[in-house]
Amino acid sequence: MDIIAQLQDQVNKIAYIAFNTVGSLQRDAPPARLSQNYPEPPELSAEALATINNEPKEAATSFMEGVKQFDALVAALPLNDGGEEAQLKKIAELQAENESVGKEVQEEMQAAERELKQLRELFHMAADNCLRLKPPS
Repeated sequence: MDIIAQLQDQVNKIAYIAFNTVGSLQRDAPPARLSQNYPEPPELSAEALATINNEPKEAATSFMEGVKQFDALVAALPLNDGGEEAQLKKIAELQAENESVGKEVQEEMQAAERELKQLRELFHMAADNCLRLKPPS
């Protein structure tokens, strides 16, 4: 997998962790009393409080590990030396190389077509000569 695909995969993992963490926090949050008109919410058990307190810590740890991996992948990206001018120069070099190789390929194709034409002519000559032969008597 190339580095860009790895970066995309890591971003997806970080987003997945964030999405699930927010969902878990929303799902597990203790009820709050919004008004004096509402009854007092029920007390949570010690186990539920422990879960509510531990899940965000675990999620934060996972999130930070994902971010560290992302940072490591970004650090592994090749550096951009020289800025835009260097990139334009490299693009021009690659285009010139592409044109040169394209001309070579075109010349090879033309040579192959000439050789194919000669082979077809020889094949037709051989076939005509075979047809002109008299069968042995």
